[in-house]
Amino acid sequence: METLELTTTQTAKDLGLLPEEFERIKEILGRVPNFTELSIFSVMWSEHCSYKNSITWLKTLPKDGPRMLAKAGEENAGLVDLGDGIGCAFKIESHNHPSALEPYQGAATGVGGINRDIFTMGARPIAQLNSLRFGDLSLDRTKWLIKGVVKGIGDYGNAFGIPTVGGELFFDDCYNVNPLVNAMSAGIVKAGETVSATSYGVGNPVYIVGSATGKDGIHGAAFASKDITEDSVNDLPAVQVGDPFQEKLLLEATLEVIKTGAVVGMQDMGAAGIICSNSEMSAKGEHGMRINLDKVPTRQENMKPFEILLSESQERMLIVVHKGREKDVEAVFDKWDLNCAIIGEVTDTKRLEYYMHGELVADVPADDLVLGGGAPVYQREYSEPAYFKENQKFKIEDVKEPADLKAVAEHLLSHPNIASKRWVTRQYDSMVGTATMTTNRPCDAAVVHVRDTDKAIALTVDCNSRYVYADPQKGCAIAVAEAARNITCAGGEPVAITNCLNFGNPYKPEVYWQFIGAIKGMGEACTKFETPVTGGNVSFYNQSSDEGPVFPTPTIGMLGVLDDLSTITTSDFKQPGDLVYLIGESVNDIASSQYLASFHKISASPAPYFDLDKEYDLHQVIKQLIKSQLIQSAHDVSDGGLFITLVESAMPNGLGFEIVSDNSIRKDAFLFGEAQGRVIVSVSPENHERFIELLATSEVEFSLLGEVNDGYLTIDEESFGHITDAKMVYDNVLHTILGE
Repeated sequence: METLELTTTQTAKDLGLLPEEFERIKEILGRVPNFTELSIFSVMWSEHCSYKNSITWLKTLPKDGPRMLAKAGEENAGLVDLGDGIGCAFKIESHNHPSALEPYQGAATGVGGINRDIFTMGARPIAQLNSLRFGDLSLDRTKWLIKGVVKGIGDYGNAFGIPTVGGELFFDDCYNVNPLVNAMSAGIVKAGETVSATSYGVGNPVYIVGSATGKDGIHGAAFASKDITEDSVNDLPAVQVGDPFQEKLLLEATLEVIKTGAVVGMQDMGAAGIICSNSEMSAKGEHGMRINLDKVPTRQENMKPFEILLSESQERMLIVVHKGREKDVEAVFDKWDLNCAIIGEVTDTKRLEYYMHGELVADVPADDLVLGGGAPVYQREYSEPAYFKENQKFKIEDVKEPADLKAVAEHLLSHPNIASKRWVTRQYDSMVGTATMTTNRPCDAAVVHVRDTDKAIALTVDCNSRYVYADPQKGCAIAVAEAARNITCAGGEPVAITNCLNFGNPYKPEVYWQFIGAIKGMGEACTKFETPVTGGNVSFYNQSSDEGPVFPTPTIGMLGVLDDLSTITTSDFKQPGDLVYLIGESVNDIASSQYLASFHKISASPAPYFDLDKEYDLHQVIKQLIKSQLIQSAHDVSDGGLFITLVESAMPNGLGFEIVSDNSIRKDAFLFGEAQGRVIVSVSPENHERFIELLATSEVEFSLLGEVNDGYLTIDEESFGHITDAKMVYDNVLHTILGE
């Protein structure tokens, strides 16, 4: 055994382990671990890998559904049946901490990592999305972060050749120190061509393929499992460096090697590198591995065993191959000019034995390292924060209605949370691969054609973190409902979700209370919409010592299916004279709206009005209207309220609208409130009668607002300007602040 000095409780603490965890490790091993072994436990038992502070609650989420091909947590990504022998693998993950310190590489490697999760299952990625949160846009640091992150995502995705088809961008001061960078990817795989992250078959060779291993990203998983502080910049080696061209080669080689039939199991190397892939594959296959670390191709000389094991160098895979098929596998990787080295073999010991130049340097049981095995599971204390009760005291009557509602309209059109995200999206290639159907067609979700079929997938990422902060349970249920509403309005059927749960420090009872509330809300809404949770990512410790935690941000990535391409529905008004209807009820509510937060600067209010049953009924009606081809457009009412929804529907074709408000509720609530469960549709006069007949048979409320015109924005016979001027403001907000 390696002759490093034995470790102490202090060493364990320095590596992020609790004293009781150090005692447990000694029990498991029957001795004091050496430094390499302790490093192994420290990364595998970090929150990032073990979910030790969250798994108890994650297990309460609905995971079963008729289309599920892989259970949550079983594989690198969720896998859903699209029918006709085709599956869709999709997942969302965070790269928050690396992006806070090194935005370009942090974001780029986030994109690389999530795509590897998809193709390591045998699926070819066809679309990616992202959800980004930054602080005050007037700060130089925020500008530096957003420019670096967007360039990192764009450069990596464009070079890798996968279109970025959608996403969201939100600004709030709570993200000043700790931005959130969540990346989602979806890929397509044929039945029989998937591969599992498992290992079995004594004597089967274990390969590492792809890039050489360097010192980048060591202890990256542990780095992601602590608060950001002044000293975090000293952890910069924890940020990995990505190479999209290598990843493109690795993608093609991986999909080709799967087709040889020589692969037993495969896993990409993300957080915690080799040790994570070794332990998770071995534990799943109930086998062990003997690994020779000196056989791993390295970028630097004299790397120590723990450095090789824990490195998070990008563009690498671990593959277990059927003995006797080595030449087939090596031929594929030689063709693509990638490293392909046998570093060990499968054993029947259920242990991971690591050797360096013939000397045993670490010997640990695989199962004790992993989630669902011996990794610790905790239930943390939680308590309701004082602010929550304060929020409930909010009354709309206490907010004076502005005399000039046009000023509110202008304020919202020019707010970075509402205005066009063109500054971001023009840096992404949305057309590469040419399957994207919504690049130049405004749509509530991204719709991507599945080649050689009549099907498409619809994708969206959603979360209004202001709502979740106001009321975690209701706010997270709203995030699921809005995602489903976007898929439905695009003409799709919501199928399943993946989630990226971004929260503060789980050891703070108020933060943990937010986390539990969000999980409960997600569970309720996913059960109602029959969209099981396929997996995802928990990102705790999104807070700084000075600023406190970010808003709780459980980002929902939802997959929908269009079985018939003709049902694709866009959000733009088509022609003057079409009738404009609101489906869903108008409510006297401005709680947690952008209007209340930034115009009135009031942050203490509950989440907006939301009724899950009524929301569900609304979605069924929208689906019927689309199927019956009775509507010209559908656009959900969300950030900025009804006025912004109408303007967004009017802008693409340079049209306007003339509507009448509902005099039973306050005009500011009617125009700018964000009550949920509402969709704006436009109807051509020839379909009007059938439209009314269909809605009359439903329980869902609906009201005629007015009609589409040729460019003037008129509300209650009062002019709110012309669409050309509104578009000029809306399109250029981010360009003005961030430059070209």
